[in-house]
Amino acid sequence: MKDYGMVIVGAGEAGARAAVELRTQGWTGAITMIGNERWHPYERPPLSKHQLYEAGEPAPTTILGSDRLNEHNIGLLTSDAAVRINRQAHNVELVSGIQVPYERLLLATGANPRKLSVQGNAAEEMLYLRTFADAIRIREQLQPGKRVAVIGGGFIGLEVAASAVTKGCEVTLVEVAPRILMRGVPEQIAVMVEERHRAAGVKFKIGVMIESVDKEVSGEYVISLADGTTVNCDVIITGIGAIPEMTLAVTSELEVDNGVKVSELLVTSDPDIFAAGDCCSFPHPLYGGKRIRLEAWRNAQDQGTHVAGNMLGAAVPYSALPWFWSDQYDQTLQVAGLSETTDTTVERDLGEAGKLFFHVATDGRLVSVSGMGPSGGIAKEFRLAEMLIEKQVRPELAALSDPSRRLKELLRA
Repeated sequence: MKDYGMVIVGAGEAGARAAVELRTQGWTGAITMIGNERWHPYERPPLSKHQLYEAGEPAPTTILGSDRLNEHNIGLLTSDAAVRINRQAHNVELVSGIQVPYERLLLATGANPRKLSVQGNAAEEMLYLRTFADAIRIREQLQPGKRVAVIGGGFIGLEVAASAVTKGCEVTLVEVAPRILMRGVPEQIAVMVEERHRAAGVKFKIGVMIESVDKEVSGEYVISLADGTTVNCDVIITGIGAIPEMTLAVTSELEVDNGVKVSELLVTSDPDIFAAGDCCSFPHPLYGGKRIRLEAWRNAQDQGTHVAGNMLGAAVPYSALPWFWSDQYDQTLQVAGLSETTDTTVERDLGEAGKLFFHVATDGRLVSVSGMGPSGGIAKEFRLAEMLIEKQVRPELAALSDPSRRLKELLRA
C-alpha cells in the first residue's frame, strides 16, 4: 500500500463516524479503517440490552456495512490489529505484516474491560462484556432459572442484570462501593434505579468487599464476601469499568494522561496523529479546561464527526456537552454535563413523566442535569436543560424546581 491517505485504527463508533465525515467534507484520497474484529463496524449499546435476551439469532447492529463502505469508498481491514506506528515513515504496521501509510492518522481504539483482581481458583472464568463475541458468550449462559452474579453496579452491570432478569435468571448484584452508580449519577437517581431493580427481583449486596471467587467440584461458583456471606451462582459477569486502549500511543511515545492525551482540537503530541472516543482524554471548555475522558456512545459519535474536520485542517475546538444514557427496564436514565460534590442539587418532579435533578455550581451556573422516567418522558425537558448548560445560564433555583415554570422561558431570559 503506497497511498498516503487517512488511516483510522479502530473500527467502532468514533472511527466509523470519522471515516464517513471525511468523505462528507470532501476528502477524495484513500481512507483505510483497521479493525481487530471480524465484523463490520457495529453499535455497542445493544450488547448489554436486547442482544442478550431477544429471541432469534443475534447479529451486530452494523454502523457501516458493505454497501455504505463501497458508497463512500472506504477501505476496511478486519481481523487484523495495528502493532506499531512508525511516526517518521508515516505508516502503521499490522499483525499480518501489512504496512499502511498515512497522511493523517486517527486512533479510535476504544477501551478494554477492567479486570477484577481477586483471590480464588475461578478468577479467570468470570465473563466480561465489550465485544459482540463477549455478548454471545454471555447470552448463551443466560438461561431461565440460572443463578447469575453481576459484579459492578455501574451502567453496564445494571443493564446486564436487567437483561438477565428478562431472560428469567435469578440475579444478585455485588457492588463494593457504598451505593450503585457512584460515578456521575446523583444518589436520588441511584435510589430510583435500585428500587426498580429490586421490584424486578434483583438482589443486592452493596458496600461489601469481595474476598475470593472459587469454583466447586460441582461447577458452582462461590463468591465469598468480607461480611462473612457468600453468593452461590452458576455464572459470574463482571462490569467494573474500562481501561483506555493506548498501547499504540505508549509504544509510539505519544503523550498519555488517563488515555491518549489530546488537545482541544483532538490532536495528540504528534501533529499528524489524532485520537477520539473512549481512548482519549481532552480538555473541556465548559468546565474550565478540565481534562476528562468519556466512555459514552454520544461522545464517540460527536468526537468522530468532529475530528474529521480537524484532520482536514479545520482547527475547531471540541466542546460538545457530555451526555450519557442507560435503559433500565421500562425506564430511561440520562445524564448531561459534569457535576461536583459541592454542587447544589434541585429536584424537578414531572409526575408520571419522571424526575429531573439539576446541579448548580457555587457560582450559580447550571453545570449538569440528570433524569429518569419512562422512555421519552423526560426527553423534551432534558434537551432544554442541556441548552441551558451549554449557554452557561445562572437560573433561579425556584424556577428549576417548579414544573409549571417552562425551561424554554429560562432559556429565552
